[in-house]
Amino acid sequence: MKIIILGAGQVGSSVAENLVSEANDITVVDTDIPRLQALQDRLDLRVVAGNGASPAVMRQAGADDADLLIAVTASDQTNLCACRIAQTLFNLPTRIARLRSIDYADYPRLLDDDNFAVDFSICPEQEVTDYLKRLIAFPEALQVIEFGKGRVSMVAVRAVGGGPLVGRQIKALREHLPDIDARIAAIYRRDTAIIPDGDTVIEPGDEVFCVAATEHIRAVTAELRRLDKPMRRIMIAGGGNIGYRLASSLENRYELKLIEHSRTRAEFLSGSLHKTLVLAGDTTDEMLLEAENVDDMDLYLALTNDDENNIMSSLMAKRMGARRVVALINRRAYVDLVQAGTIDIAISPAQVSIGSLLAHVRRGDVVAVHSLRRGAAEALELVVHGDRKTSKVVGRRVDEIKLPEGAMIGAIVRHSEKPIKVEVTDLAVRETHEQVIMPHHDTVIEPEDHVIVFCSTKRVVARVEGLFQVGFGFL
Repeated sequence: MKIIILGAGQVGSSVAENLVSEANDITVVDTDIPRLQALQDRLDLRVVAGNGASPAVMRQAGADDADLLIAVTASDQTNLCACRIAQTLFNLPTRIARLRSIDYADYPRLLDDDNFAVDFSICPEQEVTDYLKRLIAFPEALQVIEFGKGRVSMVAVRAVGGGPLVGRQIKALREHLPDIDARIAAIYRRDTAIIPDGDTVIEPGDEVFCVAATEHIRAVTAELRRLDKPMRRIMIAGGGNIGYRLASSLENRYELKLIEHSRTRAEFLSGSLHKTLVLAGDTTDEMLLEAENVDDMDLYLALTNDDENNIMSSLMAKRMGARRVVALINRRAYVDLVQAGTIDIAISPAQVSIGSLLAHVRRGDVVAVHSLRRGAAEALELVVHGDRKTSKVVGRRVDEIKLPEGAMIGAIVRHSEKPIKVEVTDLAVRETHEQVIMPHHDTVIEPEDHVIVFCSTKRVVARVEGLFQVGFGFL
């Protein structure tokens, strides 16, 4: 696929790195020449210096015969203008725009073909905010992702000695939870992937990926470690787009404190947030953290735009007694360095948001792509089409499907004609038409099933996608 990426920042660079590794023809456009040169030195791609919203620059980048435009500059206006130009002058088939402002969501007509001609829009800041909210809901988790309109969850948990399943074979899970069907999709032991079977023994320190219906996922994680107390008091360091979005969505349910370095920004936040205590100050100021009782916090979130400040303030908060600390870190090298150390979770914004872009690039009908273990693994949600003659998976039992080594089917979401009652909490029940099936060897894949596949290494992703594509006989 021939792809043009506008913007060589954190998001654009991460997208380019992921797509280049999948044998795509990539051209990156940016006004920052040193940044482009550094990217070209590291990756096998073409670069063009200039404004991505310029017709001449877009033509130089190859828009005449490109298949996909990904506009992810820091300017919403540039991204929108580029999509309009790509459609009007070059008839470029698919156009994706990064939109940081929340205003555009209120006016979807602005993005249609008669206006800015955006096929798909993404907001990395909102995706990171949603990701953080899921981590708050599952305090024990290292990573939480959802599939099938939220019906299925995959959670990464660090196994701790004393957990009922730790030190025992995986097949004991059925004895412990006879009324819950769940899967252990993968285990990472000392950074080495293990595709588990029923006889695999879970050891303390293992990073375990569990898959289950969302309403059952906490019961499954309780088998691997003692459940943490629910979060109640949260401190946010940084009142930028992510910090503000998170605080506004959480302040009615949690006790929140937010520290912002800029006094002007702090005054804006104080007027916009209703139940959050906003403080103007330095997030690395030990005296300020002590005065605001950081040792009382269930969660400390370092969400500024400065990686070093996030790392230092998180380390300080943890040392001073915060129960759990999370740091937002843009540089991947830093993420790998601090993850699983004193800092409980290090989050790369680009890795969180990359999935929504990859879903539009992948072969087959891919609904969702989630990057796992900082890009080392992936989980995909694919919709299967066709019949037994035109598909390699439809009408076949799971044990008949020739999945590559390192891939496994974790769950299936199937539409049910009759509504299914799902117990959301002890007191709340809702109805849904999406049935969650934990596949066994004799489970048969049906047309239009949403199949969740875990790939322990990215090397097998292309083969999985090819397996789920419909043959020409169906077309």
